[in-house]
Amino acid sequence: MFEIKVQKNRVQTVFTILELIYHAIVRDVRKSHGNAIIGLFTSILQTIILVIVFYVMFSILGLRGSAIRGDFLLYILSGIFLFLTHNKAVSSVAGSEGPASPMMNHAPMNTTIAIASSALSSLYIQTLALAVVLFSYHVIFNPVEVMAPIPAFGMFMLAWASGCAVGMVFLALKPWAPGFVGIAQQIYTRANMIASGKMFVANTLPGYMIAMFDWNPLFHCIDQARGFAFINYNPHNSNIEYPVFLSLVLVMIGLMGEFYTRKQASISWSAGK
Repeated sequence: MFEIKVQKNRVQTVFTILELIYHAIVRDVRKSHGNAIIGLFTSILQTIILVIVFYVMFSILGLRGSAIRGDFLLYILSGIFLFLTHNKAVSSVAGSEGPASPMMNHAPMNTTIAIASSALSSLYIQTLALAVVLFSYHVIFNPVEVMAPIPAFGMFMLAWASGCAVGMVFLALKPWAPGFVGIAQQIYTRANMIASGKMFVANTLPGYMIAMFDWNPLFHCIDQARGFAFINYNPHNSNIEYPVFLSLVLVMIGLMGEFYTRKQASISWSAGK
């Protein structure tokens, strides 16, 4: 009531927003576990378990010969890292604070900051896990040789960005149909176990099977990442433009839906949570 409002210029406003996003990221990272080191270790352990499972499965089924010539473990990692990053981004953005959340009662907090912090916290954890796992593999086992590391990391970022875009659509729909969105999100993330293409080389697929996978932006990201990582692999059934344009379209749809949802927000939406 007696608060004195101080007018801020654009630079001060930008720094205020960045500070809010930073604190929201720290809160989001510590949400799963109070100790940041244990939270990171959990993410690394999840990656290692998936690598071991796929390595054993490929060895038992005799599928190692169908992989790209080169470091077999790097082939597995190139699929698993992008798969986990994409799915984690979908879950983080879709599960971010909505307009009816109690956090929105604390000015100047808003849904844009909540979405940005959820997306960046997911990227922070997955990037650290990527660095730790690759460094450990490079030092302990075999030297990691990536033909074009910067474009390959760009595909990692594109997998994260496309996951954020998909999560934005789920977030906009969640207040209107929470049960349906929860089921749809689980179906999408589970389907990515196969539809992402991380378990096979896209160039070996027959033409009639390409249509079963090329709708998925993660399929294109993983195949293109392998093209940048391995010198003897040139992807023919994927491209970079599709996940880029699809992500832009989904982000715009998600932002419009979130804007409309925010205008219709009711405190009763969070009563059952």
